[in-house]
Amino acid sequence: MRVDEVVEWYQIAEDDLYSAKVLNDQVRKPIEIICYHCAQSAEKILKGFLVYNDVEPPKTHNLLLLHELCVKIDNNFTNVRLECGMLNKFANEIRYPHWFDVSQSDADLSIKSVEKIKNLKPIKEIINNLNLGL
Repeated sequence: MRVDEVVEWYQIAEDDLYSAKVLNDQVRKPIEIICYHCAQSAEKILKGFLVYNDVEPPKTHNLLLLHELCVKIDNNFTNVRLECGMLNKFANEIRYPHWFDVSQSDADLSIKSVEKIKNLKPIKEIINNLNLGL
């Protein structure tokens, strides 16, 4: 395991989640950007988990692919499949003109989804084992 790399993945993930929350507290809310930061946070959490388990994460933004790789290591990840699927549509497409509407409820659900992934038992164990205080 490359501890320094795991720490960096989780610190960046935390920054993305923090950014989403700060933007969500604004009067003018850039909802697409909030959802994008949440997808980015989830991606980094999943990749950090893979690195922690000596798996080189693929260069992808596909949260469902990353999720499946995590499930192969720890079945607890089955509990966040819906969250990964929901966030997946915000991983890339949201940065460009898109065909779907995004609402405040999407932003709120995105933040809750990342929190659920972050609080998953194997992720909490890594955060605690590395004394990250996140």
